[in-house]
Amino acid sequence: MDDEWICGRMGEDEPWVLGAVNPPVFENSLFTFATAEELGAAIRDEDERYVYWRGTNPTVDLAQRKLAALERGERAKCFGSGMGAIAATISSLVQAGDHVLVLGAVYGPTTQFLRYLEKFGVTHTHVSDLAGCDSAIRPSTRLLYFESPSYMAYAVVDIAEVTAWAREHGLVTVMDNTWSTPIFQKPLTMGVDLVVHSLSKYVGGHSDLVGGVVVGPSRLIRPLALTEYQLYGAAMSPHDAAKVIKGLRTLPVRMAAHQERGLAVAEFLNGHPAVRSVNHPGLPSHPGHATALRQMSGFSSLFSLVLDTESREEVGGFLNKLRHFRIGVSWGGFESLVNAPALSTEESVRATMGIPVGLVRLSVGLEPADTLIKDLGLALEGVGRLA
Repeated sequence: MDDEWICGRMGEDEPWVLGAVNPPVFENSLFTFATAEELGAAIRDEDERYVYWRGTNPTVDLAQRKLAALERGERAKCFGSGMGAIAATISSLVQAGDHVLVLGAVYGPTTQFLRYLEKFGVTHTHVSDLAGCDSAIRPSTRLLYFESPSYMAYAVVDIAEVTAWAREHGLVTVMDNTWSTPIFQKPLTMGVDLVVHSLSKYVGGHSDLVGGVVVGPSRLIRPLALTEYQLYGAAMSPHDAAKVIKGLRTLPVRMAAHQERGLAVAEFLNGHPAVRSVNHPGLPSHPGHATALRQMSGFSSLFSLVLDTESREEVGGFLNKLRHFRIGVSWGGFESLVNAPALSTEESVRATMGIPVGLVRLSVGLEPADTLIKDLGLALEGVGRLA
C-alpha cells in the first residue's frame, strides 16, 4: 500500500464514518450488547471487540490500523504515552530472572524503567556494538532493545545485521522508530520483531497530544493487548486518537519539509568554529551515513551538536541567547526547540549514554531555515574558541 494513501484515506471511507470528512470521535466509555452471551463473547476477545474504553474503541482502532499499515505490521496497539507503550512492551517479553541487552544510547526514561524492573528480578546491560553484545549475552537474555538513530548521539545501527544476530541467539528485538517515523524507515521489514513510537512527536506533529504505539505480529501484540495493556491502564483516549489520525494526514508532507530545513541547519553548523561536531545521519561526514542511505528513505530534523566547551554555564548561556529556538523537551512539532542534557538529565543516565557536557539537541521545526540559521549564528558568538 502507498504510504500517502494510508495516511490520508485508509479506513476513512468505511460505512461507520457516515461520510464525515473527519472520522467520528467515539467518546463513550462503554458499549452495550443485545444479549448476555454477546457480551461474554466480546469480553473474551476484548483486544478486537468494542467493550470498554480501556480496551479499544472505533476511533482508536482506526489510528491503530493506519499505524500498523504504515509500519508494514499485522497489528498495532496505541497507548496513552510513549513510555506506556515502551513499558508494556518490555514487560510483555520478560519475567523474573531474565536479562535484557540494550544496544547503544536509548531514551533516558527507558533506561530508568529497566532499572525499575531490577526489583522484580529483571536485569539489563548496556553495550555499544555487536561485539559488546557477544560479550554481554547470557543464557537468561531474552530481549535486545535499541534505537536507530540512537538517542542524543544519533548513531546509526545496521538494523538487518543486528536482527540477524538476535535471531541467531534466540532473542526478541524491539526498536524505537520515533526519530524516522514509518515514512522514512520501516524496521519490521528488516527483521525487527516489535517497533515502538512516541506519537507525541512527528506523527502527532502539533505538540498537542501525548501517545505511544507498538506495532508487530499478532502473536506478540495480542497477548500484550490482553494483559499489559489492560492491566497498566495506559489507554489512548479517542480524542488523542483523532489527533493522531489528523496528524497522519499531513505526515508525509511535513517530514519532507522537516528534512529540508533540518539538513540546511545541520550543514551550517557542520564545521562552524564553535562546534566540535554535528550528529546528523544525513550529513556525508556522519560515520553512519552510508548505512542510513541503505535502510532509510529520508531524515528527520532532530539532531545534536557538540559545542566547543566543557562548561555547563556556557552551554546554558548558548541556549539563553537563542530567540527563535524555544527551550523545552520533546520535539516533532511546528516550533523549533533546543535542549541540553547536561542541564537536565540525571548524571548517571548521561554517563551511561556517553553524552558530553557540550551536547545540545536541536529539533528543527517548520520555520524558515535562514531565520533559524541566523539565530544559531548569533548565539554561537562567544562560545568556546570564539569567546
